Amino acid sequence: MNIDLLMQQIVILALPVLLAITVHEAAHAFAAKRFGDATAYMMGRMTLNPLKHIDPIGTILMPLLGLLFGGMLFGWAKPVPVNAGALRNPRTGMRWVALAGPMANLAMAAIWMFLFLMSENIPGYFSQPLSMMSKAGIELNVSLMMLNLLPILPLDGGRVVESLLPPGVAWKYSRIEPYGLWIVLGLAYFRLLGPILSPFIALCLHALYAVINPLVSVLLNLVARLF
Repeated sequence: MNIDLLMQQIVILALPVLLAITVHEAAHAFAAKRFGDATAYMMGRMTLNPLKHIDPIGTILMPLLGLLFGGMLFGWAKPVPVNAGALRNPRTGMRWVALAGPMANLAMAAIWMFLFLMSENIPGYFSQPLSMMSKAGIELNVSLMMLNLLPILPLDGGRVVESLLPPGVAWKYSRIEPYGLWIVLGLAYFRLLGPILSPFIALCLHALYAVINPLVSVLLNLVARLF
């Protein structure tokens, strides 16, 4: 890969990647505190400081390898510690704590979509960098959301499934957790992760565009009338 192109991609991706993982993990910590467990809060993880959430391998090395070898951008942050026993209702609480991260990514994807559509109407040199960064932010957040919603422990989707199963079945289901990361890595290695996630990513992108684009049009029309 051309070194100049690589550096350009790193600059464009740096802010969206840091925000995607930071807000995702902070949302888990916030939800855990909201439902009764202050463990993450006391450990300083309910913060937007990316240094508190970065995992050297998952946050830096894996995305760089994805850029270098042209594969799907794949990575993770340091998991937020949650003490299920401290939650007021462990099963319901864990469900909402798990969902908080993907929902934070959905909210960020919507913001990036808004900025992307606005960038098309911004004159001057600033338009192109904003468009490229916004597009990266949309794709990263939607991909991270869908990846985390896979029903595989310890991913967030696995936590949701575990919380919905009867206790006896949930205990059996939880036994796959030690192998969950290896399952995901295996899917990525054999290039199955992309085909599994792509239809859901495409559906989410279309839905975001359908919702945000009319809002941008209304805003631009309002601004045009005022000025």
